[in-house]
Amino acid sequence: MSKDSRRLPTDAKLLKEAESRLYGDPSSPAEVADASRLLYELQVHQIELKLQNEQLINITNTAEIAAASFTDLYNFAPVGYVTLNLKGDITRSNFAAAKLLDMARSRLQGARLAAFVAQKDLLKFNNLLSPSNIHDIQPGCEIELAGTLEKTVQMDISFDDNNLEYRLVLTDISERKKAEIKLQLAASVFSHSHEGIMITDASGTIIEVNDTFSQITGLTRIEVLGKNSDILKSDNQSPEFYEARQHTLLEKSYWYGEMWNKRKDGEVYLEMQAISAVRDITGKTQHYVSLFTDITKSKANQQQLEHAANYDSLTNLPNRVLLADRLPISLIQCQRHLKMLAVVYIDLDGFKQVNDTYGHDMGDKLLISISQHMKDALRECDTLARIGGDEFVAVLDDLETPNDCKPILKRLLKATSETIALGDVLLNVSASMGVAISPKNGSNADLLIREADKAMYVAKESGKNRYHFFDEHASTETKILYENLNAVRHALTQDQFLLHYQPKINMSTLKVVGMEALIRWKHPKKGLLEPSQFLPFIENNPIRIELGAWIINRVLAQISQWNEQGLDLPVSVNVAAYQLHDKHFYEQLTTALGAHQNVQPGQLELEILETSGLDRMTQVSALISDCKKLGVNFSLDDFGTGYSSLSHLKNLPADSLKIDQSFVQDMLTNPDDLAIVQGIISLAEVFGRSVIAEGVESEAHANKLLSMNCKIGQGFGIARPMPPDDLPAWVKSWHASPIWKA
Repeated sequence: MSKDSRRLPTDAKLLKEAESRLYGDPSSPAEVADASRLLYELQVHQIELKLQNEQLINITNTAEIAAASFTDLYNFAPVGYVTLNLKGDITRSNFAAAKLLDMARSRLQGARLAAFVAQKDLLKFNNLLSPSNIHDIQPGCEIELAGTLEKTVQMDISFDDNNLEYRLVLTDISERKKAEIKLQLAASVFSHSHEGIMITDASGTIIEVNDTFSQITGLTRIEVLGKNSDILKSDNQSPEFYEARQHTLLEKSYWYGEMWNKRKDGEVYLEMQAISAVRDITGKTQHYVSLFTDITKSKANQQQLEHAANYDSLTNLPNRVLLADRLPISLIQCQRHLKMLAVVYIDLDGFKQVNDTYGHDMGDKLLISISQHMKDALRECDTLARIGGDEFVAVLDDLETPNDCKPILKRLLKATSETIALGDVLLNVSASMGVAISPKNGSNADLLIREADKAMYVAKESGKNRYHFFDEHASTETKILYENLNAVRHALTQDQFLLHYQPKINMSTLKVVGMEALIRWKHPKKGLLEPSQFLPFIENNPIRIELGAWIINRVLAQISQWNEQGLDLPVSVNVAAYQLHDKHFYEQLTTALGAHQNVQPGQLELEILETSGLDRMTQVSALISDCKKLGVNFSLDDFGTGYSSLSHLKNLPADSLKIDQSFVQDMLTNPDDLAIVQGIISLAEVFGRSVIAEGVESEAHANKLLSMNCKIGQGFGIARPMPPDDLPAWVKSWHASPIWKA
């Protein structure tokens, strides 16, 4: 805008008058002076107008900047702004409103806002725009939008009297509504749950409980808030129980199990409880949430059902089901302790006549009375079961010899033959008993019962009221086996076993690289016995586990002694399949290693027969892996003699293979043995295992093995097994002058 265009009409008039007086023909000096004055006033006025014009420009610029800022704030506000005309049509909107309504801003112009409101909230929306309400301050209301967006907005509305338009603010509260619903649901679950719920802080102080908690415990919310959860403890759990529970919570953030708690009135009840630890983002425990149900009645019902399933309803004796559970356990215990067990099959003589004469009620009373008499005749460790009708089975544990059960059998005969008075009736029956002895007659529960049943019929046919042993005169083989088992047990307790050690060498460098521990029995009558003379008798007996543990401990003690003497060599020990499958093997090995602190686990190598793991491949493989984590090495002994397969070699994580001496000894003259040896060495190379050859009888054997890339060997050509005291001197002598033996 030019300065001339901003002049007012008064300015032009003054200018024209001043110019006419200055440049016209002045009449007098006074007129000239008057014209000069007018011109001066005009100049002053022009300066004032210029200043005013600059102020106006600044104000206009500020207003334009403010308008632009307002437009930006309006357009990019985080809430939706919508302006409606009196018909409800959208005349203006911002980007947030367009996003909420899911339509481009340009398309919103002229659209009816009501079209975006869900049908159920349309009446509420129309009431907002009611002419009767337009001058009132309307509180915000929640409106659900139409379509598939499932959005809820809060609408705040005002009316512009000047422009006759509605101005609405739309705030998206969808997430808040969802959160409110979740909170309401959680609150509803908390309040209406059939499980008691207790929330504590990290120290166990109770901060919230639900109604079911109060129903179960009898304690109100007011009574427990701020109290420690220990107020519920009963005396039925030991301190160790609570320590174990807390340890599990710290380790796993969760505990689940049964526990006894106490109600307000002191009554103890059984509950099934689940406790979860609630941690913050740093992993620190903030709260514990405990859910529990009272299972006192259901547990009692369960016990009643279990009792009904396992006990005879008439005599309350164990039934056939419980007998089938207990008998195998008793057999295992007796085998482990080298004791005998007797299974006694009892059939009452003359009971049918009692039933026929006096009726079943009288017969039932007789059975109850006789059952009690027989229980009184047994020892505390024995079991009496009713398996049906008038038939019973007694299990007599912890017997040294078959004769040990005879006094008990006589007491049973007396108990069943005593006259019993039931009211005015005197009843008298007897019993025929068959006896089967384990291990003499076998170690299978069903077999022993069948054998005792057969023996019972012999007793009944022989005149009743007596007992008969099944196969009373045991076979010679059974007697020998039992005698050998007792002899080995006695030898172990009398410290008659000892270990000899056979060196292993690197046949290339002739350096001693280890040795194998081999057991010997210093028999008081038969002299020094080789393993083949006694181990076969105990291979599948618990005593093999005891002997194996003794060997490992003795070897570790010997390694410790040699370490102190400066002789650092690994020692291998044979481990039997029976020992390897024992569930306590890993624990016992860990304990043994811990008892010898100066022995490195790598100084111990366990040799397992190739066939040991075939029936339990997964279990044995896992056990080897666990033991190797301790540092213990493993090798497959006598490789090639069992039912070998690539899968066994692949799945058993042994460090080395030991070629059986039967192949090595004859490989120089037998092409088949040579081929087997070569094949085993090749397999070892393929699977990344080292290989050891047993049966190296000469230097020629050693050279042949070296040519096939087998470097480690042991055998009589190097040295025979020797007592541990002789070994240090032999090692020194061998290193000084290796001499192969013929």
